[in-house]
Amino acid sequence: MLIAIPSDNPGGMEAQRSDHFGHCDVFTLVELDDSKEVKSVVTLQNGEHQAGGCMVPVALLKNAGVDAIVVGGIGARPMQGFANEGIAVYFADRNSIRTVAQAATSFAAGRLPVMHPEQVCKGSGNCSH
Repeated sequence: MLIAIPSDNPGGMEAQRSDHFGHCDVFTLVELDDSKEVKSVVTLQNGEHQAGGCMVPVALLKNAGVDAIVVGGIGARPMQGFANEGIAVYFADRNSIRTVAQAATSFAAGRLPVMHPEQVCKGSGNCSH
């Protein structure tokens, strides 16, 4: 399984998670084997995020073969885009899970909940992403 974790530069397991997946510097892609152990870690540069550009990361991660993404928040449009592409969206609270390593470990342990459409940010500016 390949999971994407929005990250601050330079990415990698020790990097800080990015607060906003669409504006993150890079995605740290963590491949887990069947026993949920880390098999590989690579980084993927995020694309340009301009107005209405939240679908750029969806296409980028789909093309990279990502199965799931771990976010601190997400808007309705990219949430639907990930659903359409078969990429599961998981929530990790940014106050308690601050690094990529913590997010990957929590995901592998099954401690992160799947996000549901009613949890998306509504564009009010007070979202956690």
